[in-house]
Amino acid sequence: MVVAEISVVPLGTGSPSVSRYVAECVKVLKESGLKYEVTAMGTIVEGGLENVLDAARRVHEVPFNAGAQRVVTTIKIDDRRDKEISIRGKVDAVARRLMEG
Repeated sequence: MVVAEISVVPLGTGSPSVSRYVAECVKVLKESGLKYEVTAMGTIVEGGLENVLDAARRVHEVPFNAGAQRVVTTIKIDDRRDKEISIRGKVDAVARRLMEG
């Protein structure tokens, strides 16, 4: 299982607003069945590496299908092989450290 952050930025849309493109990308993630969390600057996705990469490919195409002339997609992948990781586990680990003082 991997945790990845995917950020899709459509360019050449004629508007600085991208929320409609983001919403369509999130619909694709929802259909994928992967666990995800939308954040202000990207979407965190959890699942098998192949499934996450496939979902990233599909969301990259969304803005093109909606008329964007250029799309910049950034993917960060956290792939630990020594233990299972999850979105919740990563957030909880930081919260525990903060409580330690």
